[in-house]
Amino acid sequence: MTNGHTAAPLEGVRVLDLGRYQAGPRCALMLSRLGADVIKIEPPDGEESRGNGPQVRGQSAYWVQYNSGKRSLGLNLYSETGKEILRDLIKVSDIFIQNFRPGAIAEMGFSYDVLKALNPKIVMVNISAYGQFGPYRDRVGFDMLGQAMSGLMMSTGEEGMPPIRTSFPLIDRITSLHATVGALAALWDARISGEGQSLDVALADTGYTTMEIPISYYKGTGNVNPRTGNGSNFINTYECSDGWIYLICIGPQMWQRVAKVIRHDDWLADPRFADRAERDQLREMIEAELGQWFGQRTMQDAVDTMSPAGIPIQPVNTVELAAADPHVWERDVMMEVTDPIAGT
Repeated sequence: MTNGHTAAPLEGVRVLDLGRYQAGPRCALMLSRLGADVIKIEPPDGEESRGNGPQVRGQSAYWVQYNSGKRSLGLNLYSETGKEILRDLIKVSDIFIQNFRPGAIAEMGFSYDVLKALNPKIVMVNISAYGQFGPYRDRVGFDMLGQAMSGLMMSTGEEGMPPIRTSFPLIDRITSLHATVGALAALWDARISGEGQSLDVALADTGYTTMEIPISYYKGTGNVNPRTGNGSNFINTYECSDGWIYLICIGPQMWQRVAKVIRHDDWLADPRFADRAERDQLREMIEAELGQWFGQRTMQDAVDTMSPAGIPIQPVNTVELAAADPHVWERDVMMEVTDPIAGT
């Protein structure tokens, strides 16, 4: 954005996207947004997630979020004609993305050895639930199972609660980032060495990366951190008169700022509040005082009062409020574009 060039970073790079649902297609989506020419290879009647909800005026909002900016080509890869068309495309492409179950792409006739023979520089990105090898290789899997097996669902929420998954496909999203980083690194290496690579990216692996600190802590000490929910003692959600806010107060300076804003200067000289460990012993009293302060204010008033004082705080938006937040529109995180089915 600052170097004055008009060309996108991946201009001239061609990607073949055989991905389905999220992790594969989102990897290709990010490559497309970096300037790559992405051709989505679908069955002649379309990839199955074209019909996934929610719908906006007859168009799948799910589909367009993961496949915008791509060109589509319907191919029957069980026919020799379809296979031959794909072989021709492989010869003139740089990255090949697929997220069929392990072994399926080889049965179609497009293993990495075949791709490499057609195009030595091609980068093959294999995305699956449990990887191309390992004890669960042949099992079917989705995002939520990565959350389940890694321990993530048993660390979300509070003690005594049942397992809780994230409300969005966290594992798919992070896996697509892993795949994108790997694809870019392999593409760079292919430019230097003249040889491509085959990448193995798994949803289950991603799940474990989200839990690397708790698992390392357990392996080193035998202890498990408790489930803390939204937090406590200055790192928590607090209910205002019209909704909720999230406050994060870490370190002595932020603690002092919060104490002053809520008019508890007396806490600053009280040795019982000297450090975080001491304050944790008084968390019930602190939470009660914070709850009373926030309960007397609207979300906007709370944010407008604390944020100028250098205190990290934001409203806990509903979907409606998040959609109206100027941040998402002024920074082009989302934008309205034309659509052949929904109109916009």
